[in-house]
Amino acid sequence: MKHKVIFLQRKSFARSILLVLLASFCSPIFGLTFPLPDNGDIVGEIQTTTVGENESLGEIGRRFDVGVYEMIEANPNLDPWVPMVGAIVVIPTQFILPKVQRIGLVLNLAEMRLYYFHPDKSLVSTHPLGIGKKGWSTPLGLTSITAKKKDPAWYPPQSIRQEHLSKGDVLPPVVSGGPDNPLGRYALYLALSGLSGKGNFLIHGTNRPGGVGVRSSHGCIRLLPEDIESLYHLIPVGTQVRIIHEPYKVGWHNKHLYLEAHQPLTEAQYSGSTSISRLEKIIESTINSSHMVNWTSAKMFAKTANGYPVRID
Repeated sequence: MKHKVIFLQRKSFARSILLVLLASFCSPIFGLTFPLPDNGDIVGEIQTTTVGENESLGEIGRRFDVGVYEMIEANPNLDPWVPMVGAIVVIPTQFILPKVQRIGLVLNLAEMRLYYFHPDKSLVSTHPLGIGKKGWSTPLGLTSITAKKKDPAWYPPQSIRQEHLSKGDVLPPVVSGGPDNPLGRYALYLALSGLSGKGNFLIHGTNRPGGVGVRSSHGCIRLLPEDIESLYHLIPVGTQVRIIHEPYKVGWHNKHLYLEAHQPLTEAQYSGSTSISRLEKIIESTINSSHMVNWTSAKMFAKTANGYPVRID
């Protein structure tokens, strides 16, 4: 299993080395894994690279475990499918941690990203997500993992079979497990209690990695094959899973206030978290009365939604 652990926070060198060794010897970790900050809410750093021959933003992003839409948000002036060779590309590998309990899995649909807070409370791993497309919205709520399965069979519901049939594609009642299965090689099953939707919901891999980092599923959560394999071995049954929609995240770094904004999803079930008044409440709940905020910049960055932290004080 390939290890690609990146520690970019300004921690002591000794602590970072210790955490790398612990992560390497205790569990397979792919993607972005950081020490949790002693003070503050931001992990990682922005990176840059250049476009190579025949590279799309999605292909570049996968090298850094960043999703397609995250890459588009961070690089609005580049053609996402045919960016100019040699162009400088921003890799948004700096994140404000969601403002919820740092326990288990936290999935933020607005940024199409998952955070796994390790049980020892020293590390957080983060991966891009594919989420439900319009008409098949991923539910919100607090739930848990009830089961794990390698090479799961897929039992497409009648609604999905009918959708495929209307396009001339006949789905069988059961799709056997294996590399060609739409669920990929690994699946984590979620309890239905606590979720706002109906039906079965899974966190699973995919045989079509291009569907990660965009709205592509029938409600379930898709991860890149290498990311779900890592999580499958890390996460025990019973792990808490919190699914949120927070397009605006606010946090501290070196005593300064930062905003990370993403384009919100448009369905009515997500609308309570999308207004500027919601942003103002988040900021006001984060600061004390004496801290000065540049409200003009905050509202401008919220509208721009470039997907990585920017200072707003």
